[in-house]
Amino acid sequence: MEVFHFGTILLYFAAEKVLGAGGGSLLWTHLHAVRGQLEPTVLSLAFVFLLVGYGTKVGLVPLHNWLPDAHAEGPTPISAVLSGLLLNVALYAVVRSKVLVDGALGRNFSGGLMMGFGLLSVVVAAFFLSRQRDIKRMFAYSSVEHMGIMTFAFGMGGAVAAFAGLLHMTVHSLTKSAIFFTVGHASQAAGTQNMDSIRGLIQTSPTIGWGLALGSLAILGLPPFAVFTSEFLVLTTAMHEHSWATPFLLVALVVAFASIFGKVQPMVFGETTAQRLPRGPTLVPVFAHLAIVLALGLYIPPYLVGWYRQAAALIG
Repeated sequence: MEVFHFGTILLYFAAEKVLGAGGGSLLWTHLHAVRGQLEPTVLSLAFVFLLVGYGTKVGLVPLHNWLPDAHAEGPTPISAVLSGLLLNVALYAVVRSKVLVDGALGRNFSGGLMMGFGLLSVVVAAFFLSRQRDIKRMFAYSSVEHMGIMTFAFGMGGAVAAFAGLLHMTVHSLTKSAIFFTVGHASQAAGTQNMDSIRGLIQTSPTIGWGLALGSLAILGLPPFAVFTSEFLVLTTAMHEHSWATPFLLVALVVAFASIFGKVQPMVFGETTAQRLPRGPTLVPVFAHLAIVLALGLYIPPYLVGWYRQAAALIG
């Protein structure tokens, strides 16, 4: 039985005493309404199991080992869905559990655990990036890093941090799915996923080259892409509320930037003797995703801001 199953059983055990037996005891709306009446000790234990179980699916360090292997061996569409959707779903489950635990305990017990796992994931993933030779494994570790940023943001709590986490969740999904589709085309054209053997994409296939270059700049948080906005909000909130964590975040972001930029630059702009591909693949979805991320970095529509604020208020 997976760990999060045991956490769910404990959550039901606490809810049954308040809501009674039945499937309604695990409806989140019902649980949220009575969260102050749930047994704090049981909820604390349940959250530990839920965080470990769902944290494995999120890819949090030290539960992340499966994720780079899955990306490296899986087909490109699976990598795009995995990094752009499934990791977020697991983190969503953790956040919903956090709301219940905080309501039952009246303190930020769950937030401390999430901040610890998140910060550890950001730092470890950033340093592992520089050691990668497989392009899909490198961007898999990038996903570990960014899921760590989101987990840290939600762990801090508060309106600004939750807003930043939700925005980062959105733009990371769009950017990383675009990157993995581009990476799939690049590795298929080169016949390998080894980054040392992929050179001069801008010459052999300009569409792939520009897609990889722009996607990498976006995920590295360069303005005006929206990843910069969300990371800036996370950093400034950490500086104000948890200044001890700021140096770790800054060092990790700098190391990640140098690692990815240093490896992508020769792949895109390096010299190559390969022949130009007769016709480049259609990457319209890739550039559509990146265009949305760029647009959100310049202007977030009021209805989206309102939705983020409502969700952030609910998260607490």
